[in-house]
Amino acid sequence: MFNTILVAGASRGIGLAVAEHLASQSRRLLAVSRTPSPNGEWISADLSDLTGVETTVQAIGSDVLDALLYMGGTWETNAFTRKYSFENCSDEDIARVIAVNLIAPIRLVKGLLPALRRSHNPKIVFLGALSGRDNFPAREVANSASKFGLRGVVHALREELRSQQIGVTVINPGNVGTPEVLADLEAEGLLGGNAIPLADLLCIIDCVLSLSRATCVKEIDLPAMLGTGA
Repeated sequence: MFNTILVAGASRGIGLAVAEHLASQSRRLLAVSRTPSPNGEWISADLSDLTGVETTVQAIGSDVLDALLYMGGTWETNAFTRKYSFENCSDEDIARVIAVNLIAPIRLVKGLLPALRRSHNPKIVFLGALSGRDNFPAREVANSASKFGLRGVVHALREELRSQQIGVTVINPGNVGTPEVLADLEAEGLLGGNAIPLADLLCIIDCVLSLSRATCVKEIDLPAMLGTGA
Protein backbone atom coordinates (compact mmCIF):
# COMPACT_ATOMS: atom_id res chain seq x y z
CA MET A 1 0.00 0.00 0.00
CA PHE A 2 1.36 3.41 -1.02
CA ASN A 3 1.08 6.45 1.21
CA THR A 4 0.33 9.11 -1.39
CA ILE A 5 0.27 8.98 -5.17
CA LEU A 6 -0.28 11.95 -7.46
CA VAL A 7 -1.64 11.47 -10.97
CA ALA A 8 -1.55 14.50 -13.26
CA GLY A 9 -4.07 14.52 -16.12
CA ALA A 10 -6.46 12.30 -14.17
CA SER A 11 -9.82 13.28 -15.67
CA ARG A 12 -9.71 11.50 -19.03
CA GLY A 13 -7.93 8.98 -21.20
CA ILE A 14 -4.89 7.20 -19.83
CA GLY A 15 -4.65 9.45 -16.77
CA LEU A 16 -8.22 8.62 -15.76
CA ALA A 17 -7.52 4.89 -16.08
CA VAL A 18 -4.28 5.16 -14.10
CA ALA A 19 -5.97 7.11 -11.29
CA GLU A 20 -8.80 4.58 -11.10
CA HIS A 21 -6.31 1.70 -11.06
CA LEU A 22 -4.13 3.15 -8.29
CA ALA A 23 -6.89 4.54 -6.07
CA SER A 24 -7.26 1.29 -4.13
CA GLN A 25 -3.49 0.89 -3.78
CA SER A 26 -2.85 4.17 -1.96
CA ARG A 27 -3.98 5.73 1.27
CA ARG A 28 -4.25 9.06 -0.52
CA LEU A 29 -4.61 9.56 -4.25
CA LEU A 30 -4.40 13.10 -5.62
CA ALA A 31 -6.04 13.39 -9.04
CA VAL A 32 -4.90 16.61 -10.71
CA SER A 33 -6.79 17.95 -13.71
CA ARG A 34 -8.69 20.92 -15.05
CA THR A 35 -12.01 19.04 -15.12
CA PRO A 36 -13.36 16.86 -12.29
CA SER A 37 -11.88 13.41 -11.75
CA PRO A 38 -14.07 10.74 -10.12
CA ASN A 39 -11.13 9.07 -8.38
CA GLY A 40 -9.39 10.02 -5.16
CA GLU A 41 -8.98 13.62 -4.06
CA TRP A 42 -9.54 15.92 -7.01
CA ILE A 43 -7.17 18.90 -7.27
CA SER A 44 -8.53 21.47 -9.70
CA ALA A 45 -5.46 22.83 -11.45
CA ASP A 46 -4.27 23.84 -14.90
CA LEU A 47 -0.65 22.70 -14.85
CA SER A 48 0.22 24.73 -17.94
CA ASP A 49 0.04 27.74 -15.61
CA LEU A 50 2.45 28.28 -12.72
CA THR A 51 -0.51 28.93 -10.39
CA GLY A 52 -1.81 25.43 -11.09
CA VAL A 53 1.56 23.92 -10.20
CA GLU A 54 1.66 25.90 -6.96
CA THR A 55 -1.87 24.75 -6.08
CA THR A 56 -0.79 21.14 -6.55
CA VAL A 57 2.35 21.50 -4.44
CA GLN A 58 0.32 23.13 -1.65
CA ALA A 59 -2.16 20.24 -1.74
CA ILE A 60 0.65 17.79 -0.95
CA GLY A 61 1.85 19.95 1.91
CA SER A 62 4.05 18.02 4.34
CA ASP A 63 2.77 14.65 3.15
CA VAL A 64 4.98 11.82 1.89
CA LEU A 65 4.77 11.43 -1.90
CA ASP A 66 5.59 7.91 -3.06
CA ALA A 67 4.91 8.42 -6.76
CA LEU A 68 4.35 11.25 -9.21
CA LEU A 69 2.79 10.07 -12.46
CA TYR A 70 2.59 12.75 -15.13
CA MET A 71 -0.05 11.32 -17.46
CA GLY A 72 -1.22 14.67 -18.84
CA GLY A 73 -0.71 15.67 -22.43
CA THR A 74 -2.21 17.52 -25.33
CA TRP A 75 -1.61 17.96 -29.05
CA GLU A 76 -2.37 20.28 -31.92
CA THR A 77 -5.83 20.77 -33.43
CA ASN A 78 -6.59 17.91 -35.88
CA ALA A 79 -3.48 16.00 -34.76
CA PHE A 80 -3.31 12.36 -35.88
CA THR A 81 -5.95 12.94 -38.56
CA ARG A 82 -5.81 13.68 -42.28
CA LYS A 83 -6.87 17.25 -41.49
CA TYR A 84 -3.67 18.07 -39.62
CA SER A 85 -1.52 20.77 -41.21
CA PHE A 86 1.55 22.24 -39.55
CA GLU A 87 1.25 25.37 -41.68
CA ASN A 88 -2.25 26.00 -40.34
CA CYS A 89 -1.38 25.50 -36.66
CA SER A 90 -1.90 28.64 -34.59
CA ASP A 91 0.81 30.09 -32.38
CA GLU A 92 -1.56 29.54 -29.43
CA ASP A 93 -1.84 25.85 -30.31
CA ILE A 94 1.92 25.41 -30.46
CA ALA A 95 2.53 27.28 -27.19
CA ARG A 96 -0.17 25.27 -25.39
CA VAL A 97 1.29 21.92 -26.44
CA ILE A 98 4.79 22.87 -25.30
CA ALA A 99 3.48 24.31 -22.01
CA VAL A 100 1.44 21.22 -21.07
CA ASN A 101 3.75 18.50 -22.36
CA LEU A 102 7.14 19.94 -21.47
CA ILE A 103 7.21 22.97 -19.19
CA ALA A 104 4.52 21.77 -16.75
CA PRO A 105 6.23 18.48 -15.82
CA ILE A 106 9.54 20.29 -15.19
CA ARG A 107 7.86 22.74 -12.84
CA LEU A 108 5.84 20.04 -11.10
CA VAL A 109 8.81 17.81 -10.34
CA LYS A 110 10.79 20.78 -9.02
CA GLY A 111 7.96 21.71 -6.66
CA LEU A 112 7.33 18.17 -5.42
CA LEU A 113 10.92 17.06 -4.80
CA PRO A 114 10.75 17.70 -1.02
CA ALA A 115 7.68 15.45 -0.74
CA LEU A 116 9.31 12.75 -2.88
CA ARG A 117 12.42 12.79 -0.70
CA ARG A 118 10.26 11.88 2.30
CA SER A 119 9.30 8.57 0.68
CA HIS A 120 11.20 5.32 1.32
CA ASN A 121 10.89 4.40 -2.40
CA PRO A 122 10.09 7.49 -4.51
CA LYS A 123 9.16 7.17 -8.18
CA ILE A 124 8.56 9.64 -11.00
CA VAL A 125 6.87 8.27 -14.12
CA PHE A 126 6.29 10.31 -17.28
CA LEU A 127 4.03 9.35 -20.15
CA GLY A 128 6.00 9.98 -23.32
CA ALA A 129 5.16 8.75 -26.80
CA LEU A 130 6.69 6.83 -29.66
CA SER A 131 6.57 10.12 -31.57
CA GLY A 132 9.39 11.28 -29.29
CA ARG A 133 11.65 8.53 -30.56
CA ASP A 134 14.14 8.82 -33.42
CA ASN A 135 12.81 8.20 -36.93
CA PHE A 136 9.19 7.71 -35.89
CA PRO A 137 6.98 8.90 -38.78
CA ALA A 138 4.90 11.51 -36.95
CA ARG A 139 3.79 14.74 -38.64
CA GLU A 140 2.64 16.67 -35.56
CA VAL A 141 5.51 19.12 -35.07
CA ALA A 142 4.79 20.65 -31.64
CA ASN A 143 3.69 17.37 -30.11
CA SER A 144 6.75 15.51 -31.42
CA ALA A 145 9.05 18.30 -30.22
CA SER A 146 7.50 18.22 -26.76
CA LYS A 147 7.84 14.44 -26.48
CA PHE A 148 11.48 14.56 -27.62
CA GLY A 149 12.04 17.28 -25.03
CA LEU A 150 10.29 15.29 -22.31
CA ARG A 151 12.71 12.42 -22.85
CA GLY A 152 15.56 14.88 -22.37
CA VAL A 153 13.98 16.08 -19.13
CA VAL A 154 13.72 12.52 -17.87
CA HIS A 155 17.31 11.61 -18.72
CA ALA A 156 18.66 14.78 -17.09
CA LEU A 157 16.48 14.37 -13.98
CA ARG A 158 17.62 10.80 -13.61
CA GLU A 159 21.25 11.91 -13.48
CA GLU A 160 20.45 14.81 -11.17
CA LEU A 161 18.48 12.62 -8.73
CA ARG A 162 20.46 9.38 -9.03
CA SER A 163 22.49 9.98 -5.88
CA GLN A 164 19.19 10.33 -3.99
CA GLN A 165 17.87 7.11 -5.56
CA ILE A 166 14.69 8.75 -6.85
CA GLY A 167 13.58 6.66 -9.82
CA VAL A 168 12.70 8.53 -13.01
CA THR A 169 11.12 6.61 -15.89
CA VAL A 170 9.50 7.55 -19.18
CA ILE A 171 7.04 5.18 -20.87
CA ASN A 172 6.63 5.68 -24.62
CA PRO A 173 3.47 3.99 -25.89
CA GLY A 174 1.96 3.98 -29.32
CA ASN A 175 -1.83 3.94 -29.46
CA VAL A 176 -3.32 2.85 -26.14
CA GLY A 177 -6.76 1.27 -26.13
CA THR A 178 -8.72 3.88 -24.22
CA PRO A 179 -12.39 4.16 -25.28
CA GLU A 180 -11.56 7.35 -27.20
CA VAL A 181 -8.67 5.79 -29.13
CA LEU A 182 -10.58 2.60 -29.93
CA ALA A 183 -13.45 4.69 -31.31
CA ASP A 184 -11.02 6.64 -33.50
CA LEU A 185 -9.39 3.45 -34.80
CA GLU A 186 -12.76 1.94 -35.59
CA ALA A 187 -13.74 5.07 -37.50
CA GLU A 188 -10.54 4.68 -39.56
CA GLY A 189 -11.27 0.98 -40.19
CA LEU A 190 -8.13 -0.17 -38.35
CA LEU A 191 -7.71 -3.45 -36.49
CA GLY A 192 -7.63 -3.76 -32.72
CA GLY A 193 -3.96 -4.80 -32.97
CA ASN A 194 -3.13 -1.18 -33.76
CA ALA A 195 -3.54 -0.31 -30.06
CA ILE A 196 -2.07 -1.92 -26.97
CA PRO A 197 -4.60 -2.96 -24.32
CA LEU A 198 -4.96 -0.42 -21.55
CA ALA A 199 -4.44 -3.26 -19.05
CA ASP A 200 -0.95 -3.88 -20.47
CA LEU A 201 0.10 -0.29 -19.83
CA LEU A 202 -1.25 -0.49 -16.27
CA CYS A 203 0.81 -3.67 -15.72
CA ILE A 204 3.95 -1.83 -16.84
CA ILE A 205 3.22 1.02 -14.42
CA ASP A 206 2.62 -1.46 -11.58
CA CYS A 207 5.97 -3.06 -12.31
CA VAL A 208 7.87 0.23 -12.27
CA LEU A 209 6.26 1.31 -9.00
CA SER A 210 6.88 -2.04 -7.32
CA LEU A 211 10.64 -2.18 -7.94
CA SER A 212 13.08 -1.22 -5.21
CA ARG A 213 14.96 2.05 -5.37
CA ALA A 214 18.12 0.07 -6.13
CA THR A 215 16.86 -0.51 -9.68
CA CYS A 216 16.89 2.11 -12.45
CA VAL A 217 14.24 1.79 -15.17
CA LYS A 218 15.19 4.39 -17.76
CA GLU A 219 12.81 4.12 -20.68
CA ILE A 220 10.17 1.68 -21.94
CA ASP A 221 8.85 1.67 -25.51
CA LEU A 222 5.41 0.11 -26.05
CA PRO A 223 4.32 -0.07 -29.69
CA ALA A 224 1.25 -2.05 -30.67
CA MET A 225 2.18 -5.35 -32.32
CA LEU A 226 0.44 -4.34 -35.56
CA GLY A 227 1.01 -0.61 -35.18
CA THR A 228 3.62 1.85 -36.41
CA GLY A 229 6.97 1.57 -34.69
CA ALA A 230 6.86 -2.13 -33.79
